Amino acid sequence: MSDPAPILSRQGVPDGMRVPDFFIVGHKKSGTTALHAMLSQHPEVFMPRLKEPHFLATDRRARFSNPRGGRLPETLEEYLHLFDPAAAGQLAGEASASYLWSQTAAEGIANLAPEARIIAILREPASFLRSQYLQFRRIHFEDRRSMREAIALDDERRAGRKIPASCPYPQMLIYSDHVRYAEQLRRYHARFPREQVLVLIYEEFRVDNPGTLREVARFLGIDEQFAFEELDVNTTSKTMRSQHADDAVRSLTDGSGAASRAARGAMRALPKGLRRRALSSVREHLVFGAPPPVDDALMHELRRRYRPEVEAAADYLGRDLVALWGYDQPD
Repeated sequence: MSDPAPILSRQGVPDGMRVPDFFIVGHKKSGTTALHAMLSQHPEVFMPRLKEPHFLATDRRARFSNPRGGRLPETLEEYLHLFDPAAAGQLAGEASASYLWSQTAAEGIANLAPEARIIAILREPASFLRSQYLQFRRIHFEDRRSMREAIALDDERRAGRKIPASCPYPQMLIYSDHVRYAEQLRRYHARFPREQVLVLIYEEFRVDNPGTLREVARFLGIDEQFAFEELDVNTTSKTMRSQHADDAVRSLTDGSGAASRAARGAMRALPKGLRRRALSSVREHLVFGAPPPVDDALMHELRRRYRPEVEAAADYLGRDLVALWGYDQPD
């Protein structure tokens, strides 16, 4: 794997361009999308339409262009242009899930915006990794049909082996690296005063949206009495039922070959709205299905394996995460 790109410096910011005032860091499937959406409702907050620029995670660079993903900013000027629409009285923020996991993002953020506020979200490791695995299956990053098999490949993948050809970010498939919470938080506390870092617990956010949003509003210094519209922060993903079916459906829009061209020609004969609904229905019913039943034995193994990480995070934060997340149960 290539070396990470150089860390950005605040000195490179063009005159007149804004830097973000706050960053939501935290993994995928841990409530970052819901928090981004709810904060975007607040009149004192601006968040760009591109939720996850990932720009400051310089060690998270795709090994090839991902045709199924949107274009991400490649230069500092492109990145900062995301915040141009922010009004003078608004705080500008962004939410890139890679920033907590990244080895370089904390330093990059500190160099670019040393006064910024950081909002981290932690989730119970075993359930987080299950949701992460299902999401990776859904977006074609992961090709292993069992979570147990995928997680067992951490060492192989750390060495650059057994990486799915369709995954542009090989490091993302090293599952154990995502739950080193104490290590991840130390990177931020090494560069920001504690009062600039707020650590939220996903499970508490899920059961108390209003209370969490008031806490975040106080932390950011915005009106905490604003009536946020609550959103579902359920992070259970559907899973890939058939890779072949998904490839076939996608070929209707971006494939090549005579069969694909003929199929696209037939689809184009349908009204645009009907065509879109037809493709969506096919993907919903043939490609994706309900998540598989929880493998209780595997979840128990993961809780035992990652208990030291939970204990380290609990000690670091001074919170009883062991009991909160059920890691105090006997083996």
